[in-house]
Amino acid sequence: MAEHTRRDFLKRTAMAGGAMALAPLGNAAAQDAPAQMCIARWKGPADAQGDVTTTMATKLTEQAVAAIGGMKRFVSQGDVVWVKPNIAWDRAPQFGANTNPDLVATLVRLCLEAGAKKVKVGDNPCNPAKKTYPNSGIEAAAKAAGAEVVYIDEKRFKDVAIKGQRLDKWLLYPEIIESDLVINCPIVKDHSIARATVCMKNYMGVAGGQRGLWHQNLALCLCDITAFMKPPMCVVDATRVMTDNGPTGGNLSDVKQLNTVAAGTDVVALEAFGAELLGLDPAKVKSAAAGQAAGLGTMDYRSLALKELEVA
Repeated sequence: MAEHTRRDFLKRTAMAGGAMALAPLGNAAAQDAPAQMCIARWKGPADAQGDVTTTMATKLTEQAVAAIGGMKRFVSQGDVVWVKPNIAWDRAPQFGANTNPDLVATLVRLCLEAGAKKVKVGDNPCNPAKKTYPNSGIEAAAKAAGAEVVYIDEKRFKDVAIKGQRLDKWLLYPEIIESDLVINCPIVKDHSIARATVCMKNYMGVAGGQRGLWHQNLALCLCDITAFMKPPMCVVDATRVMTDNGPTGGNLSDVKQLNTVAAGTDVVALEAFGAELLGLDPAKVKSAAAGQAAGLGTMDYRSLALKELEVA
């Protein structure tokens, strides 16, 4: 992303957020203003297995994004958008290891409808991409929605000045960070080291190199990369939640059906919400606590302009 474009975009979203925060609560304009966070829960029928159908995931995503101002709030005509799901693991969708493919497809479509010139989808996975991309269901769904699915080329990572507390420089993927907008759309999962993986952990897919070194102080590294990415909005997949043996899983007994999608402009609030879905105190999830301490957002998502929807 050109630096002036990044600055202009962030200025627009900051102004929108500031106007919302300053409006009196009793004011009609305040009531009509976009929510800072939306939690959309499915209340319609499920199939015999209780699975999340395409219709469910699509409607939940559409309404969650609409509640925070709609995709046109974030996408300008002619933008190049990178949709960044979790595609890290060689697992089918029902195991809850990767982002719901229908959620990803819906975001792609919404971006194109909002005027994006191109939407790219990709991740730097832990398992080989030639397995994770098709087996996750994301590759086919994203292509069908009109996205360009990008297989990360390890040779293209470049050293970038992050200037964080822990990460001064790191290898990042230029094609991602130069996009006009990056939409982080993680799945909520248990994690053996981080306890919970939600938005902040998902940014590891932007990085190359020896990412295992981040585990020496994972919370600060996640703060550094999140601060660098400056997320204007994120969309969280909680249709299926992996409650144990994360982040890889592989057993359906580790997966809980929650049929929920959350979207918002506060990355720490979404992190905290994801932690709660896993039965955790957000203050004890180091990434969320460190993110709040670093000024990246608030764990108290109920203090925000929050909209909760029942979708059918």
